[in-house]
Amino acid sequence: MAEQPAAGFGELLRQLRAEALLTQEELAEAAGLSVRSVSDLERGINRTARKDTAVLLAGALNLAEPARSSFLAAALGRIQAARVLAAEPGQAPGEPLTSGGGVHGFVPALTSFVGRGRAVSDVAALLDRDRLVTVTGPGGAGKTRLAGEVARQVAGRFADGVWLAELGSVRDPALVPAVVAAALGVREQPGTPAADALGRVLARRQLLLVLDNCEHVAGAAAELCAGLLLGCDDVRVLGTSREPLRVAGEARYRLGPLTLPGPDELAEAAGAEAVVLFADRARSADARFALDGQTGPAVARIVARLDGMPLAIELAAARVEALGVAQLLDRLDDRFALLAGTDRLAVGRHRSLAATVEWSYRLLDEHQRRVFRAVSVFPGPFTLAAAEAVAGEGAEPAVMHLVDCSLISPPRANPDGRSRYVMLETLRAYGAQLLAEAGERGEAEAALAGYTLGIAETAAAGLQTSTGEMAAARWLDAEDATVQQALAWAMAHNSAIGLRLGAALAPWWFLRGRLAGQYPVLGEAVAHAVPGGDGWCAAQFWLGTAAMLFSADLAGALGHFTAVRDFIGDRGPSRALADCLASRSVTLSALGRLAEAVDDGRRALAVARELGYPAGEALALERLSIAAYYSGDLDGSVRLARQAEQITAEIPGWLARNCISFLAKVLDVSGNLAAAEHVCAAGLARSRDVGDLRNLAALLIRMAMLEMRSGSTAGATAHLREALQISAGTGSRLGLANGLACCGYLCAATERWAEAVTVWAASAALLPYEGSATAPASVRRRQELLLEARQALGPARTRAAEDRGAAMSWATAAEYALLLTAPAPGPLAAATGTGLGRLSARERELVTLVAQGRTDTQIAAQLFISVRTVRSHLDRIRDKTGCRRRTDLTRLALSAGLV
Repeated sequence: MAEQPAAGFGELLRQLRAEALLTQEELAEAAGLSVRSVSDLERGINRTARKDTAVLLAGALNLAEPARSSFLAAALGRIQAARVLAAEPGQAPGEPLTSGGGVHGFVPALTSFVGRGRAVSDVAALLDRDRLVTVTGPGGAGKTRLAGEVARQVAGRFADGVWLAELGSVRDPALVPAVVAAALGVREQPGTPAADALGRVLARRQLLLVLDNCEHVAGAAAELCAGLLLGCDDVRVLGTSREPLRVAGEARYRLGPLTLPGPDELAEAAGAEAVVLFADRARSADARFALDGQTGPAVARIVARLDGMPLAIELAAARVEALGVAQLLDRLDDRFALLAGTDRLAVGRHRSLAATVEWSYRLLDEHQRRVFRAVSVFPGPFTLAAAEAVAGEGAEPAVMHLVDCSLISPPRANPDGRSRYVMLETLRAYGAQLLAEAGERGEAEAALAGYTLGIAETAAAGLQTSTGEMAAARWLDAEDATVQQALAWAMAHNSAIGLRLGAALAPWWFLRGRLAGQYPVLGEAVAHAVPGGDGWCAAQFWLGTAAMLFSADLAGALGHFTAVRDFIGDRGPSRALADCLASRSVTLSALGRLAEAVDDGRRALAVARELGYPAGEALALERLSIAAYYSGDLDGSVRLARQAEQITAEIPGWLARNCISFLAKVLDVSGNLAAAEHVCAAGLARSRDVGDLRNLAALLIRMAMLEMRSGSTAGATAHLREALQISAGTGSRLGLANGLACCGYLCAATERWAEAVTVWAASAALLPYEGSATAPASVRRRQELLLEARQALGPARTRAAEDRGAAMSWATAAEYALLLTAPAPGPLAAATGTGLGRLSARERELVTLVAQGRTDTQIAAQLFISVRTVRSHLDRIRDKTGCRRRTDLTRLALSAGLV
């Protein structure tokens, strides 16, 4: 339904000037404006005034509330000037609300309404059911705009239309009824309160009253609504506020952010509401702006950094012409300085991002402000207990109020069963700035680190048992962002807490395949610790485990385990000694030093049994089983592996699955395929349930080998591909090496002899440990297949395949194996035949260097060109081939045989 045309503000200004007995010249002088400005407004040349101009005019006319608020609203085009005239005391009494149906007081939108279709429908449906609906949400969420769209959609339901009363400029809550009356054209009557006069008029009307921006006068607005709903049966109210009105019968609708693209959907982000809004407003600022493959991912990141909040997105989009999306993204750390608006007609609190947040902050009392500042230290979701630990006792009521005020999002249940609150990044950045300015940052960060240490050590105890492992891991998953921030602070400010945190978190990192990435942090913690302490021993154990299982650095791993033995070996039995002796054993086995491996394994077993330490006993038995396997004693290896697997006492889940994984391997190699498959399937199910990525990858490789033996190459391919993806994602070089070895067997089983030779050559080159051990059975089987490959290929092709594999980096070899296990030819196959043929010799050379793992800087140095030139070449290559990522270019090079 069309909006009613706005009455002229010029006529209102002229009448008020005449009543004040002022000429245009006198009014201009009193307001500090030019005569031309006053004249243009009265003649309608300028239909609205800037807010600063309107404020100056209201002061020069000596307007008091509520006339002042109504005058300002009319000057800005938010209400019809005719209603202000109708409310003037000097006019004859008349029946208000004569405009009938339609919408009244809403300024015609100058920009398109993007998204929120579901929200409009939901609020409209609530108005069908409830008489008072309050749309709540943080500043800048688009509550006012949503209310306007809802008003237009439902106006036909109300015989007397939809009327807007803007409360944002009301300074005194006592004036709320008078301002609302003025907005509806209900003039005050001597001796009659405005609320009563309004109630008498509206009792005979059927309309929707929209009260916009109620948060700072929430109590007065609530009182007015309660009275109107009680006495006016056919009136409904739609409010917008940063907090609910808390009136009986109120239905609340919390307006969240616009929809955002997922983290894995940056290249296909154009359909997300936040991206659509940014693109629309950016085109208004710069007609040349286009959302394409280059700008799309950057825009997706911008809107995500801005929490999908419409005001912040619109302010950012207005800067596109001056900065471009790349620079805009880079500057978002200083968002409050960057995102100041250019719309001079916008109300003050919407002219900048900082003003929007500050408006909400100033409505808090001092205790609530302190809690708001304190909880801004959390980098992610936080529990109520966490808030109290950081903000102090008594924080709970303040947190509840911050939720009501939309400064914190309501709690949501997480997979660990705990409910957590979230502060939007924009609000968190504002709070962090205030926290630093108040000199409270250090105290809050220290409190956060102490609280996080308690979580980590409690969860670490749970991870030591199979029954408590899943709950503990999920708890730490949910606290991931907080844990990382607390650890970074501790490493910089309190190395003792840093060591304890690192040692407590290491089992979780191991479980989630993140131990390799945390190796530098653990190493730094150990470097600042006194050798021989519990935390130092635990950290050394996990450093050695990371070096062995992820980095494939056997010498480095042996050094970590040996350091523990040397420092505590003469102190008597201890769990740390048992663990590190067992780990020395497996490292020595991998290095081919089998006699030493057996000695250390037996000593570890003796220490564990003396202590009554089931986990240490299982670990030692598994390590002795590995030593027997490398020595060729398969029967002994199976016997020891079964002993390890049958320890039923509470041991860490990862260790139990380790034992299962190796038992499946030795059963397979010894020919007991049915038992191996049964054990492997059970281990796979357990690993998937808890998210044990390292053991999952190992068991997938074992299942692939078992399926090859039964002739199911399709199943083997799928399992191997999943294992390779996990190992590549976790950075496990040992896992990748095992995957490459399995891939060689798969290629041989499908008679892809050149590929088999290549991946085996890559595996051998990437793990070149002199004297390293390989099980005799595996050696015999691979030698038989390599002989068959040489016979099929001939000397020259065999040598070429070997040279190709030997030249591969870890990344290239991983991509090659993934290419060999791909389910079907994808887009790269077409690129190989078309786009690749369009590349120049120099561009092919660049693709080859990318596939070899070179960075842009390394390529520039090798080719004696600038980094900028390298990037320009790569942009053209991407355009020609459609390969946007470096991994795509690597697969393209592998498909074409360039590497």
